[in-house]
Amino acid sequence: MSVTKSPARAIVWMLAAVAFFSLMDAGMKMLAESYPTLQVTMLRGAASLPFVLVWVLASAGPRSIIPVRWGLHLLRGVLGMVMIGCFVYALRTLPLSTAYTIYFVAPLLVAALSVPLLGEHVGPRRWIAIGIGLIGVLVVLRPGVDGLISFPGLMVLLAATAYAIAAVTVSLLTRTDTPQSMVVWFLLIMAIGAGLMAWPEWRPLQWKHAALIAGMGLAGALGQIALTRAFQLGQASMIAPLEYTGLVWVIGWDLLLWDKLPDRWTWAGAAIIVASGLYLLHRERVQRAKRPDQVDHP
Repeated sequence: MSVTKSPARAIVWMLAAVAFFSLMDAGMKMLAESYPTLQVTMLRGAASLPFVLVWVLASAGPRSIIPVRWGLHLLRGVLGMVMIGCFVYALRTLPLSTAYTIYFVAPLLVAALSVPLLGEHVGPRRWIAIGIGLIGVLVVLRPGVDGLISFPGLMVLLAATAYAIAAVTVSLLTRTDTPQSMVVWFLLIMAIGAGLMAWPEWRPLQWKHAALIAGMGLAGALGQIALTRAFQLGQASMIAPLEYTGLVWVIGWDLLLWDKLPDRWTWAGAAIIVASGLYLLHRERVQRAKRPDQVDHP
């Protein structure tokens, strides 16, 4: 069944998705203070799964989660463990705003990886935008510890790389599998895999964290549902830039929960990364508007 496009509603859904995901990340940062990284990764997947299953059963039915391409689902689950695990590890020491700024390099990495993995063409202008975005990441990482690149910052960069590869697999899975199956199996594989690896260092869950865990899971599920609706109702090139509004939310959470604000390096790096990302999206829109026989050139 086709969905009527509605740009205004798509924007609202995307803004809501970003807000929910920022709240989920704040919850993960709080849990990382009490539990090992892999245990928090498991909780991220397991806590969202019940809410997502309710959405699936209410919207598309149980048959929608039957996977077609098992291998790609498994790969996405493994990449999810790497992505969330590295991100949670970094959140132990980095402010949310700093982690988000580095993570914003992910759309640039998606564009770069689309060349070898999907055979897409990226012109010189877009390669320059990707390079400038990576310079922005280096600006954020530069202060580090005693002027050196910080290990937590590199972990966020690894998380962004895992996300970028997973995003490329999504473009392959959408040809055969439903959005519902991708969300459910992503969360399930991540929860089981991270749970097994976390078992040797497992810490008993504390009742005082029950509301936090449930809230994190609900925020993650609502974010995923809102994200799905946004991409159903609007064009990706229009709503993707709204991901950058997450920086506003996490600056607020940093100030409210941890009494921190981004340093000057984070502000400068964020400006560079966001500008390069927006230019990349602009070039993508230009390319789609061109005739098939036209190519990107300086």
